[in-house]
Amino acid sequence: MATLGNPLASVPISSNPTILTANNEQKSNPSTVPILIDKCANKKHLKQLHAHMLRTGLFFDPPSATKLFTACALSSPSSLDYACKVFDQIPRPNLYTWNTLIRAFASSPKPIQGLLVFIQMLHESQRFPNSYTFPFVIKAVTGVSSLLAGQAIHGMVLKASFGSDLFISNSLIHFYSSSGDLDSAYLVFSKIVEKDIVSWNSMISGFVQGGSPEEALQLFKRMKMENARPNRVTMVGVLSACAKRIDLEFGRWACDYIERNGIDINLILSNAMLDMYVKCGSLEDARRLFDKMEEKDIVSWTTMIDGYAKVGDYDAARRVFDVMPREDITAWNALISSYQQNGKPKEALAIFRELQLNKNTKPNEVTLASTLAACAQLGAMDLGGWIHVYIKKQGIKLNFHITTSLIDMYSKCGHLEKALEVFYSVERRDVFVWSAMIAGLAMHGHGRTAIDLFSKMQETKVRPNAVTFTNLLCACSHSGLVDEGRLFFNQMRPVYGVVPGSKHYACMVDILGRAGCLEEAVELIEKMPIVPSASVWGALLGACRIYGNVELAEMACSRLLETDSNNHGAYVLLSNIYAKAGKWDCVSRLRQHMKVSGLEKEPGCSSIEVNGIIHEFLVGDNSHPLSTEIYSKLHEIVARIKSTGYVSDESHLLQFVEEEYMKEHALNLHSEKLAIAYGLIRMEPSQPIRIVKNLRVCGDCHSVAKLISKLYNRDILLRDRYRFHHFSGGNCSCMDYWASSLSKKEASYLDGISVYNCDAKQMYGM
Repeated sequence: MATLGNPLASVPISSNPTILTANNEQKSNPSTVPILIDKCANKKHLKQLHAHMLRTGLFFDPPSATKLFTACALSSPSSLDYACKVFDQIPRPNLYTWNTLIRAFASSPKPIQGLLVFIQMLHESQRFPNSYTFPFVIKAVTGVSSLLAGQAIHGMVLKASFGSDLFISNSLIHFYSSSGDLDSAYLVFSKIVEKDIVSWNSMISGFVQGGSPEEALQLFKRMKMENARPNRVTMVGVLSACAKRIDLEFGRWACDYIERNGIDINLILSNAMLDMYVKCGSLEDARRLFDKMEEKDIVSWTTMIDGYAKVGDYDAARRVFDVMPREDITAWNALISSYQQNGKPKEALAIFRELQLNKNTKPNEVTLASTLAACAQLGAMDLGGWIHVYIKKQGIKLNFHITTSLIDMYSKCGHLEKALEVFYSVERRDVFVWSAMIAGLAMHGHGRTAIDLFSKMQETKVRPNAVTFTNLLCACSHSGLVDEGRLFFNQMRPVYGVVPGSKHYACMVDILGRAGCLEEAVELIEKMPIVPSASVWGALLGACRIYGNVELAEMACSRLLETDSNNHGAYVLLSNIYAKAGKWDCVSRLRQHMKVSGLEKEPGCSSIEVNGIIHEFLVGDNSHPLSTEIYSKLHEIVARIKSTGYVSDESHLLQFVEEEYMKEHALNLHSEKLAIAYGLIRMEPSQPIRIVKNLRVCGDCHSVAKLISKLYNRDILLRDRYRFHHFSGGNCSCMDYWASSLSKKEASYLDGISVYNCDAKQMYGM
């Protein structure tokens, strides 16, 4: 038995001095223990009572010891360590005591300890677990997220003939649902003879959380048919299912059902209704409900902010933010994240700078991750680097999420060395950290290194996921590694258990198409178990452009437009394929169709960061304050590169461009050239010029950038929609593999297979 040192002489909480003092301890009896425990306000008082019980012998009365232990175990998580010491002093703990300790650990931050106590009980106690034991053990296993352990516990339940126990069955439904095994959860549910409301709610919630909202709604309909009465928890699940299915009609019916059946509406249910309206795109319904809500919390306010931002009404989002009763960091995060995730990185950074001036609110990890993602989109490395320094100064631990965000930011801002530095600075890496670094190497054209890193990932026993393979296949695509790409693609399902999705097929078609394996690419598409997406057909169409296969291009373009009828890039690519083949009538017909349809291509935009400020340029832009100096520099550049024998490539412009663009200077007005000229004016010769382009760089701009890097002895890092081009000494890191005679309009075509299509937050599903 453990010995407690120096117990206090009396418990100060006692209002009756005849019950517990140093002079009358002999008068204490077991009946006083519950009274004394009720008067204990904190752990210190419990310790004093424990000491008293040891001195008077009350601790060796099993019911008294159990009551004291229960108070210690269930009072607060911080008392658990002391509760274990009390437990160890009990000579022969009864089953209730074991159950209480398992229960306490199952609800604590260390649920694994609950499972270990259960195993200890099986070895040390002569009593077999009862119907109260298993729900606590199942809760502990749920917290541990161990499907195998849970299945073993389920086997013990059946062996002990508790398979029909309702409380245990409900616990198993929740466990299997949380583990992603919906089939097993439903099997347990279906075997319950008399289901209670918890049974129905657990299964409905399980379907919703497991990504099966349709099944959740079907179960709700069945619930009504069986005359089970839904409650608030049921309706929260139903509304969540409607939100995931974007089923506004059923969502409205559910809200009406709540009102008609007098279901008590609390804040959680109100927020679920609000979330459903927002995710289904009905901001009018959401606003009406929001205005009627008597009670609102931070979730209510941020839901409205996010809803307005997603439909592009940023002024309304800001108005909601400005009238919030208190500026919680969660609201700032919602505003920053909404801008960032909806293609407004400049506005996101503006909000972050505003937050920096707010003395009452400090950014947290979510704030920093969202802001880093915005920095990555813009190429704002100065601010991204400042955030990295801030993280270090504030002593913020680099968790997986922050690490992934930093790697993503540095990679997309062109500082691959810094991204690698962050990657190797952390001891533990999850699949998203590895995937982000593979993506960084891929976009910089280091395909072989990306594959080597993937091999190291395998050595650490980290299992790759779908994002990992998208990035790995992009690495193969960017470096022309056909055999390697084919191998990884074919290994996805049988070796790694990852089912290839649309992005993986698009990458593979691109790899094969660029290598001239058009027949194999078509065969792959024909054998796809899912409907080919626009990105898949776009990859094939791009390959037809390289090899001039008109017939296959017509088929690919037709199928692409069936999927995305407003894709201007498909028309541009097909037009240029026709022109290359001399089919000018077809070119004219396509051109006329685009005019009639009102299709417009996305305007090219290039940005450059100078002294922490982002400068943006459009084609032919003259809005910049230094516009005169920029064009003067551009004329100087053209003169210098012409002296080396450079001739602008107008061949593609003549294929499908309006007459006013059929001039040599049209190529010289491209946004990336303006950005480079500005960089030459404003940046020190030792500084690399970092450009971010929203579209793909055209062949002429690629050639000019190579010449500028040689004639001006400058390093130029140009990030286009697909990858990085590092120009130095007249060469490019892509070895011209990704810049073979691309016209500007072809360059504007996004086929959806770039690693830039997802940021660190999307990797996590946030």
